[in-house]
Amino acid sequence: MLGVGIIGAGPGAASLHGPTLARAGGFRLVHVSDDGSGRARAIADATAARASEGIGELLADPDVDVVVVCSPPERHAEHVRAAVAAGKRAILCEKPLALTDSDAEDIVNRCRAAGVVLVVGTNHFFDPAWARAKHHLVSGGGRIRAVTITASLPPNDRYHRLVSEPTGSSAAPGRGLPDLGDPHVAAAVVGRLVSGLAVHDLPALRDLVPRIDRVVHAAPVAPLGYSIGLRAGDVSVQLVATMRPAGADALWRLTIATTHDVVEVAFEPSFVHSGSASVRVRSADGTETVYPRLADDGYTAEWQALAAALSGGEPVEYDELLDDARYAIALTDAVAAVIRDGAVA
Repeated sequence: MLGVGIIGAGPGAASLHGPTLARAGGFRLVHVSDDGSGRARAIADATAARASEGIGELLADPDVDVVVVCSPPERHAEHVRAAVAAGKRAILCEKPLALTDSDAEDIVNRCRAAGVVLVVGTNHFFDPAWARAKHHLVSGGGRIRAVTITASLPPNDRYHRLVSEPTGSSAAPGRGLPDLGDPHVAAAVVGRLVSGLAVHDLPALRDLVPRIDRVVHAAPVAPLGYSIGLRAGDVSVQLVATMRPAGADALWRLTIATTHDVVEVAFEPSFVHSGSASVRVRSADGTETVYPRLADDGYTAEWQALAAALSGGEPVEYDELLDDARYAIALTDAVAAVIRDGAVA
């Protein structure tokens, strides 16, 4: 049984990794740290784990074999470096891995050199339903014509705080959201949303369109969201997300239109543990195929991938992780530039 220490005590630690560890098998939560908020104690008490402030005690804990980085995105690189330096065996870092190319390259190379297993928590990519959809796309032989990723979500305080940070605002849900009419503010907000929200699907998007040629349009969507249009060769890509206090039920959907059919993958909203995403295929002749959902979700699958890498059953794909990070960073920077400068990037 491998001991797990979680850096960060927000919703990701409380609602995602804590419950998932209980299902994944082979791991036990032994330590949780926070930045002084006191939330680590509540998470730790539920599993008789230890709690501390900062990262020093957790990284010095000999019972911690695996470190989960659930801190704010701007601290991910720092905390991955610290975990490698502390001699930990494996790191599961929440997305994004890093916010700059130099940080991404540095931490991936440090993990590679030290033989540290590194997994990035892109649960949509790990979802068994995505593997099923990819298999259909490859075996079906259709050429991809368009990709649409749509998210309609209820308000999430984490993202309201996230997007207020680059503007210096003290915005909170329902009170003084950032001024999206200012192009510099809007660019910062949408950039943070892409690196914190759209990043869920960017490894899957890179599977479909490995190179984005240009950002055709990008704009914030009030009260909090984005609308982004991309071109990748002759493939059109649309990314749309909004967080609204009222409206339609939450949805998170990846739709791929090919010359043969339309493949739709419907993910559950974050923090929901109810099995895999669903996959629906609509053929040109009107035939519709719905694949049954599986018991495991992407959260469980990412821990299974980490266990397989630790046992030597699967290699750590350091180069893929680095390319995923570069892809997300390049897209984030290009989208922000379009909004800020008003030109195609």
